[in-house]
Amino acid sequence: MRTLAHWARAEWGLLYVTVREPLLKRRRRAIPMTLGVVCLTALLQFVQNRPWGYQIVQNMGAVRAEDPLGLALARTPLSLFVPALDLPVWGALAQILFVFGIAEVCLGWWRTLAIAYVATLAGTLYARVGVTLGAHAPFGLPWTDGQVVDTGPSAAVVGLAVYVSWRYGAYATAGAVTLSMVVEVLLKENLAGKEHLAALMGVGTLCLVAAVRHRYGRLPRPGQWRSGRRTGRGSGLPPIQS
Repeated sequence: MRTLAHWARAEWGLLYVTVREPLLKRRRRAIPMTLGVVCLTALLQFVQNRPWGYQIVQNMGAVRAEDPLGLALARTPLSLFVPALDLPVWGALAQILFVFGIAEVCLGWWRTLAIAYVATLAGTLYARVGVTLGAHAPFGLPWTDGQVVDTGPSAAVVGLAVYVSWRYGAYATAGAVTLSMVVEVLLKENLAGKEHLAALMGVGTLCLVAAVRHRYGRLPRPGQWRSGRRTGRGSGLPPIQS
């Protein structure tokens, strides 16, 4: 039991300390963007399940690989918050509240949205390339996937979970999320699973860029990040302050 507790502190200790203090002091004010996104997602779910609202949401936030690129790019930001019709909306809301909330405290609201968009965009662009390659190519997709409505926060959630875990030294967690996405594709080879892998590749590129910038850019002064919530582990990268 002590070994497990020690591992948990080593894995999540820095992340826990970073998130705990703002939430205790500011509560809901610590995650205004996340709460707004939860409300927006719930509203879009309500509207798209009404006869008068379904087409409105489709026109504003439904992305398909067969759509013209310009139209798909214009719809992609909102598609992030349009729940998939075949999945329970409560799952999407819980994912957003938990993962977006942690990311907003750790990274700030604009970085959280930027990383979420990169992850979603990577999946969206991969779908177009995959359909173009065809089902027989190694990373291709059947032409029928080009007609699938591609919405929801899942790719963004996966990308944010991995980025925050990496940024705060929770490498086992980042690896577990990545491995689960690989297993998902192996067990059920579908568009969503492959898009999750594409999202991870997009976020992995961001992690690489951040590491290179830290390595060759402005380094923190010795001892600057040695105490409290500013202690960086593993990568030596300090937590991002919003």
